[in-house]
Amino acid sequence: MLIGPVFAREVATLPRRSRFYTYRSIYVSVLLVLIVTAWFLMTGTQNAPNIGDMARFGTTLFRVLSFLQLALMLFFSAMFAASSVAQEKDRQTLVLLLLTQLNNSELVLGKLLASLLNILVMLIASLPLFFITMWFGGVTTQQILRVFVVTLVAVLVSGSLGSTLAFWREKTFQTLALTVLTIVFWLFVCEGVARGILGESVLGIPCLTLATMASPLRAVVEAARPLIVNSPGLGVFGDGVKGFCLVGMTLAAMLNLVAILRVRVWNPTREISRDPRSSLGSISHEDPTGKLMTDRSATVPTDDPSTTVNEINDQDTQPQVSNVNAVGRDRSRHVWDNPILWREICTWAYGRKVIAIRCVYGVIFLATAFGVHHAAASGEVGWTNSSESFISSAARPLVPFFLVSLVLVNALAVTSITNERDGRTLALLLATDLTPREFVFGKMGGIFWVTKEVVIAPYLLCLYLWWQGGISLENSLYVMGGLSALFVFSTVLGIHCGMKYASSRSAIGVSLGTVFFLFLGVVTCVLMMISFSGSFQGQFAPFLAFILGGGIGLRFVLGGTRNPSRAIAVSSALVPFATFYAIVSFITHFTSVVFLVVAVTYGFTTAAMLIPALNEFDIAMGRTTLRDD
Repeated sequence: MLIGPVFAREVATLPRRSRFYTYRSIYVSVLLVLIVTAWFLMTGTQNAPNIGDMARFGTTLFRVLSFLQLALMLFFSAMFAASSVAQEKDRQTLVLLLLTQLNNSELVLGKLLASLLNILVMLIASLPLFFITMWFGGVTTQQILRVFVVTLVAVLVSGSLGSTLAFWREKTFQTLALTVLTIVFWLFVCEGVARGILGESVLGIPCLTLATMASPLRAVVEAARPLIVNSPGLGVFGDGVKGFCLVGMTLAAMLNLVAILRVRVWNPTREISRDPRSSLGSISHEDPTGKLMTDRSATVPTDDPSTTVNEINDQDTQPQVSNVNAVGRDRSRHVWDNPILWREICTWAYGRKVIAIRCVYGVIFLATAFGVHHAAASGEVGWTNSSESFISSAARPLVPFFLVSLVLVNALAVTSITNERDGRTLALLLATDLTPREFVFGKMGGIFWVTKEVVIAPYLLCLYLWWQGGISLENSLYVMGGLSALFVFSTVLGIHCGMKYASSRSAIGVSLGTVFFLFLGVVTCVLMMISFSGSFQGQFAPFLAFILGGGIGLRFVLGGTRNPSRAIAVSSALVPFATFYAIVSFITHFTSVVFLVVAVTYGFTTAAMLIPALNEFDIAMGRTTLRDD
């Protein structure tokens, strides 16, 4: 094939895997349950809906499904493409691909399209369900096709971004973090342009049109509307959807071109060339600054600076050895009682480019703070209860910012385990007396230390929103308390998935997907509740199938057949019901109940994952748990 053997192999082998059918079956089933739930919501509040009610229902349902599908495809296409290349790097099989006769385009485009096959199949499988919305009225075939074209272009751009960053960066966490932050920064800039930071127009083109041409979210909203006549004299710039397709395809082509031209310049990385396994008998050392030094004749502290390790090993006299050991003790670094925590904090365990991630996150933090300040200065800080603007404009920028923070913490947690396994360093624990408590809590402490800016920034924005009068002091404390519970939950979830799944790609996908699905599921439920009904207390029955499905999925993700924990089974069944109750309480303004439900429910789920990790660590590592104390 023109794309190369990498893509051809994926096309030939993917249908043999059960997950190829599982993914699209689950995705179509979720969309179908949402359609049925929305129908029950409407018919439960209206005895005999007329034609106008049916048309409004079809239009609203189509917009909700379009937004949900775009958000899922945008996120998972980037994660699948990035993790596919990152896994090759972690296992050091990308070097083997570079040694073959594959040219750069076959390697880059082959890996990209192979990672997006599941996404493309899910899009095709969901197309008949979108045509069902035409039966209600208010939706045309042209609207559906325009939405799918926009979604497909967004998938190509997002996947190309994740693939290019994965070929560039050497650490999995760096790849995932930069991918998420780049996408969020992209959307933030487009929203800023739409809100007039550049004025009403640029070069005669309205800023709203420019934002639609650059933002997939605004483009899919525009595509879901009935088609109107283009603005005269602007050509392709008169239609934001066509402009987005042109801009998106150009951006995807540019990203892939950069990856094709630079893939053999970026790879193999310096870290691989310094790996002791790639050097013939070399000795690897790490200096106090975290730098890795590889040298067969590496020197050690002695009275004679020219003495090498090999010369010391050849010396048999005890006084010389004692002298070397004494001097070595004087110059050696002090390691804490928990060596895992010491390594996470005192060395560059996740690469020096973490500083760049912090800088990008800082830019997004400033943009969010500016949005909150601008809305507060405009007086848009009140609580509203309409279907279009349920929360205040000042608090709206905090929602995606909170999601980004949770995803970054979870990404670092899961990659902190998968990197150890792929780097073959996790097996070294078998030769040590490291306890489960030291490992798990050491990893957790290191994760919170590396992501301290990510954890602190949401609290600062909550306090600033309270200071501006956008939220009461009591509610701000509730929000910060709930965030604390979710941060701990995201961290333990990442460690849990990293230890449970042998495949790094599966662990990353399940961990990040769980966080994203929980967040997006809450948003979707809120949108459906306030769009299709006004009686929030009587909506349990329509959402029952959705709640039960979420419990089954969460049970499979957290426990499955590998971990028959009763606590995990109970928490998997409890979380969807408690989350639904928290949503209803939030809509009816019982914020204290929301905090209590979130803290208790997700706190119990965190404990259900953490206790097996501490008790079954030895079994997972191949060691017995029976010790003579």
